Amino acid sequence: MSTAAMSQTTVQADQQPTPTAAVSPVVITLQEAIKRAQASEPNYANSVASARVAGLDKSIARAGLLPSARFNGQGLYVQPNGLREVGGEGVVNTNPKFVSADARPREYVAQGVVEESIGLGPIAALRTANAADAVAKAELEIARRGLVETVTGLYYGVASADHKLSIAQQAATEAADFTKLTSQREQAREAAHADTIKAQLQQQQRDRELSDAKLNAEKARLELGVLLFSDPRTPYNISISDAPAALASREEVNGLASKNNAELKSALATLNASSADVLTAQAAYLPTIGLNYTYGIDANEFAARGPLTPEGIRTHNLGYSAAVTVNLPVWDWLATEHKVKQSEIKRDAAKIALTATQRRTIAQLDESYAEAQAARAQLASLDESVAIAAESLRLTKLRYTGGEATVLEVVDAQAAYISAQNAREDGRVRFETALAQLQTLTGTM
Repeated sequence: MSTAAMSQTTVQADQQPTPTAAVSPVVITLQEAIKRAQASEPNYANSVASARVAGLDKSIARAGLLPSARFNGQGLYVQPNGLREVGGEGVVNTNPKFVSADARPREYVAQGVVEESIGLGPIAALRTANAADAVAKAELEIARRGLVETVTGLYYGVASADHKLSIAQQAATEAADFTKLTSQREQAREAAHADTIKAQLQQQQRDRELSDAKLNAEKARLELGVLLFSDPRTPYNISISDAPAALASREEVNGLASKNNAELKSALATLNASSADVLTAQAAYLPTIGLNYTYGIDANEFAARGPLTPEGIRTHNLGYSAAVTVNLPVWDWLATEHKVKQSEIKRDAAKIALTATQRRTIAQLDESYAEAQAARAQLASLDESVAIAAESLRLTKLRYTGGEATVLEVVDAQAAYISAQNAREDGRVRFETALAQLQTLTGTM
């Protein structure tokens, strides 16, 4: 029974649908598997959220360089004490029991305020936000490529497990046929009973290997299904090419790695963020200038024009005020100097991390390319080994049938054939995994 059918049977057994309700397995390509995993993997979702938040932080920091506008409205009433006085404009007012802002029972404020702060701090904050945004984007790309590499490994792991299950089924059938052959030869007095026992032991071993292969195939499908479906037991099939992908030249790989390596971008962005932190700390040494422009009313009546004076003059309540504030740092007990030193220490550590990342990337690139190149070169040899082992098993069985070979030779030939087939599957997974890691370093996946 195939792995897809076995997976389908499991789902049907758990959900207990009607016997006529057949579930068609979904065919999942590698690109579709990557797309589905990106929509469901929590670590990648956190990286996406962090990148989006960093982008908004950059917008907020940019807004800090621009003037802000706000409206200020207030109404104030104070209980009068019964006394009256004549104001400077000849208007008779009652005195309040409590002293308000302008010593009047009523006061209305309706003002539009425009403010701007000029200094090095907002500029440094914008640089820090830009660097943090670059770091978040690089980390998102690292998370994406790591997820792609994981999905690729699981995807080809499923393919390998399915193929090994077919190999185990074929081996179990082969062992059963050989057991039948030895029994026939024993009955014809052409072979000893020991040959039948050996064949039966071999058949039992192949049955156990088939059981393990079924379990491994089901586990591999569940591991990948966790990333693909809301119910990991959902039946699905995968689609891969029989021919392995071609390996790019070393020159192409080096060129792509120098431009698209996410680890280098992350380390460089981290260094830029540390440099921006130094500038932010140094900004505390410099003065800041605050500008304020206010237009509106601050009067005892909520109106654009005031009451008539005894002289028959109507006052205007609308007006404006402007203020310029200069804040000059004088002494903070060396707190600013210590903050600058802290940021410089972190910047120096970021420089070391960048050079270490460069060295590690060079080593990883060489290792990954050598691994992919060696695995790619061994694929043809593994195919040839499978063909030779199959031919050896065929000839050995013919010789055994003719009484020229022993049962041990047949068992060894069967084991060699199975081992060669499994080694070919492991070699394909090894190459695809190495290729995915290489593509991750060069940013081509």
